[in-house]
Amino acid sequence: MAHVELSLSEVFVPTAGTSTEQGSDNVGQWSSTVCRADEPCLLIDADTRVIAVSASGCELLCLGAPQDVIGRPLLDGGLRLLDFTANRGELTEPEIDKIPPLLALTSGRLARGLLRVQGASPDAPDATVDAISTPVLTDGVVAGSLTFFSEV
Repeated sequence: MAHVELSLSEVFVPTAGTSTEQGSDNVGQWSSTVCRADEPCLLIDADTRVIAVSASGCELLCLGAPQDVIGRPLLDGGLRLLDFTANRGELTEPEIDKIPPLLALTSGRLARGLLRVQGASPDAPDATVDAISTPVLTDGVVAGSLTFFSEV
């Protein structure tokens, strides 16, 4: 028999200093949250440029320091994705488009999948990560995607 557990939490009420003006849109609010997050996470814009990445996200994805990645296209920022074959080949264009951060952008829906990330050096082991992505909307239009990662 299935077991369902439900928990309730307090309602989040923004503090008096929280801006709701245009300069503080969803992408801007998520950006500051991701930069401060302890969890491995990444925020990209609709052009796939990295807007924000947590330090733990950089470590898990072998990206170096956050300041080295922010502003660069996701796949030109040092992220090296491999296929799951024994040959460990780099992902090709059609496969790249299906990774969760990009799929959430194009589909406008939640996306989840496993990624195989090449280690920081040729001797370093590859990492397998579970990625869960959600589109980030601004005025009802997909303006980016937010992804949380977990090592498998």
